[in-house]
Amino acid sequence: MGAARTSVRRRRAVPWVVLTLWLAALVLAGPSAGKFSGIQQNRSVDYLPDSADSTQVARVQDRLPGGEATDLILVYHRDGGLTAADRSRAAAQVAEIGTAYPLTGKPRAVPSKDGSTLMYPVSSTRPGQDDKARDAFVDGVRDIADGGAGLSVEVGGPGGLQTDMSKVFGSIDGTLLYATLGVVTALLILIYRSPFLWLVPLAVAGVAAGMAMAAGYGLHEAFGVTVTGQSGGVMTVLVLGAGTDYALLLISRYREELRRHERPYEAMRAALKGCGPAVLASSGTVAAGLLCLLAADLNSSRGMGPVGMVGVLAALVAMTTLLPALLVLLGRRVFWPLIPAFGGEPRVRRSLFAAMGTSATRRPVVVLVGGAVLLGALALGALNLPGGLKQEDSFTAKPESISASQTLARAYPGRSSQPITVIAPAGKADAVLAEARTTAGVAQATAGRSGSGWTEISVYATAAPESKGETRTIEALRAGLDDTYGTYVGGPSAQQLDLADSQARDREVVVPLVLAAVFVILVGLLRSLVAPLMLLVAVVAVWGAALGIGGLVFGPVLGFDGTDPGLGLLSFVFLVALGVDYGIFLMHRMREESLAGAEPRAAALTALRTTGGVIASAGVVLAATFAVLTTLPLVGLVELGFVIAVGVLLDTFLVRTYLVTTASVLLERRVWWPGRLSRAPEPVRAERQPETV
Repeated sequence: MGAARTSVRRRRAVPWVVLTLWLAALVLAGPSAGKFSGIQQNRSVDYLPDSADSTQVARVQDRLPGGEATDLILVYHRDGGLTAADRSRAAAQVAEIGTAYPLTGKPRAVPSKDGSTLMYPVSSTRPGQDDKARDAFVDGVRDIADGGAGLSVEVGGPGGLQTDMSKVFGSIDGTLLYATLGVVTALLILIYRSPFLWLVPLAVAGVAAGMAMAAGYGLHEAFGVTVTGQSGGVMTVLVLGAGTDYALLLISRYREELRRHERPYEAMRAALKGCGPAVLASSGTVAAGLLCLLAADLNSSRGMGPVGMVGVLAALVAMTTLLPALLVLLGRRVFWPLIPAFGGEPRVRRSLFAAMGTSATRRPVVVLVGGAVLLGALALGALNLPGGLKQEDSFTAKPESISASQTLARAYPGRSSQPITVIAPAGKADAVLAEARTTAGVAQATAGRSGSGWTEISVYATAAPESKGETRTIEALRAGLDDTYGTYVGGPSAQQLDLADSQARDREVVVPLVLAAVFVILVGLLRSLVAPLMLLVAVVAVWGAALGIGGLVFGPVLGFDGTDPGLGLLSFVFLVALGVDYGIFLMHRMREESLAGAEPRAAALTALRTTGGVIASAGVVLAATFAVLTTLPLVGLVELGFVIAVGVLLDTFLVRTYLVTTASVLLERRVWWPGRLSRAPEPVRAERQPETV
């Protein structure tokens, strides 16, 4: 008796120990989590690989005298032509800016040929490399530069764009976190129909998010991992979305085990034992898929791999340790008013998914072919995706710097308002300058700063920024100068060009790696080659269909003028890794039923009936969390959130319910080839008792 009592006391102490360890971890991780947003790098050049020409240009520019300068362009414009009063007002305001801030040289007005616009380049070294000081300088200039009575004044240029981007990315973390928490809260209340239960997984998800931020900060400090606003936002969504999914699976099984076990501790042990392998495999596929991004050439994609991975692992650890501890300590009453009684039977209700599965298996060939044709037809919509996303089109609400750039493009049609920057060895600067001026598509080229053995040359194309004409000019400059003179050609437009080239290369490398990694994990879990191949084909089809729906929506409905070059790769990684999760839950249960002796059709229907509700709830939660990205002011994140949300819903309600089920019925035991289940003509002994995930 004494030993038994000691064992009970020890078991009762375990949740308290776990809770204490988590509290200590939070105290230690809190300061690092608070620094996470401060390490985010959101300049275009921060996304590029080290080998890109435009990356080298940006680095040399930082070392040149005045490299710490903030360059702005003040744009004064009046439809119909500027008046003498407008010109006097502009001159007075520029003089006031020169009094308020130390400027590099005296700004000189550059009038447009039609007399409608006046451009003042302004530069100051006071902000230095401090982002907050730069933003304060830009905001101060904008406060002074004031129009009125038909005169518009816009502050753009590289410094204005950096400040606008900084403000957009700075608003993402808070907006995204609170919006995602709100969506998850509403869905959990609807799913659990309890005034208390939803608080527990939500609180644990919040803790996991904090730990993920601390881990992300640690990766940056220890290994120099690039953290961008995009990867930080996606990490938040992954933690809350995937973490809530794991909580739904665990709590569903725990509720079932409470009817079989008198003590909550024993019920939780059984629940973890039952659904643990599926949850581990699920998180493993996501983590493995994300780690494949380490092979990417693009800094932003390569950094998103480990940043996303720590988010998923933080969610996994929190939901399999902290959540069980809290549920055990709270006992059965946390489920009020639907408290599961020991020895009781769950209320028998007609399963919607059982009905859907039965209807699908009556004519499995028709359902499978019809579903495949539907997905293929939707995928054709990808042909309607808009072209590459220009920098000026990357915001859902146009900031002032972009508006200024567009005004300049209209007012100065014969010359680009945005320079192409050529960095040449100082000893060859004159020859490079002469060669650049004779290059096709060049309107003007001027030498600028020199230092550290390099000279900066600003080249203005005759074509508009980020147009096909300017792209040809950049390519001509690189072809004529790089190999001959050892130059680098960069600047904002060149950065976008290098970005697209790197994304194309990364798709060729990362996509096969993701498929291979996920396939190996599925083979290990399902002990089959056919079932993993079936699941991979299904998720790739879902990805194509989701992109196709995006092609039907982005331009015609949302009015987007371009597609982010990283959309294809990132949506593929997330949809394959996350979509396979639900296939794991379904096929894992199907395999258990087959091991228990069920015939293929019965095993498929039982797996769908027992897992369908939880998978549907998890899919809705995950889709809703990614859909939150569509509320952000960046077109790239809106597109990514839309495609992933649509893909998850297609996967949850079409592919898992109908296509995977009917394919499994048609393949019968061959779905487990070459494992022993594919050869067993008679029922075999169960490895363990059937479980409900």
